[in-house]
Amino acid sequence: MRGLALFVAGILVGLAVQTAVAKNEVVVGLNHVGLSVPSIPEAAAFYTQTMGFREAFRNTNEQGQPTSIYLQMSKNTFLELQQSNAQRPAGINHYGLHVENARAAVAMFRQRGATATDPTGPSGFSKAILANVTDLNGLRIELSELGPDSLQRKAMASWKP
Repeated sequence: MRGLALFVAGILVGLAVQTAVAKNEVVVGLNHVGLSVPSIPEAAAFYTQTMGFREAFRNTNEQGQPTSIYLQMSKNTFLELQQSNAQRPAGINHYGLHVENARAAVAMFRQRGATATDPTGPSGFSKAILANVTDLNGLRIELSELGPDSLQRKAMASWKP
């Protein structure tokens, strides 16, 4: 039941983000909602078997255990599962926006008064160029510039409903 509540909350955040970003040219839309979960394999089983999402890609540690899994909900929208820990309690820990140009997005958000990190990457995991904005409540908003080699872009290109 908690998983369903988190999912619904993620969808509501996504709808709010889609409405807000529709008014600017830098943000393409909502890319993903990041969930911290007590057990990545159990959460992945729930979201693939019960919810019907497909696994797009994953990152594993040296022991072969997943450290992050992206599940594809629709062509352009993902759910990111990460292991919860003391610094990252279970629940929604961030959401990601797809941006065309991370540097331009950071400049725009800073000009509007937001705190944002400089873009880095491509990331070793997803191959996207990443930056972060922190909202007024401390929630992290990940900005993802999805180049042709990014795993999100590849999953989006291979999407078949």
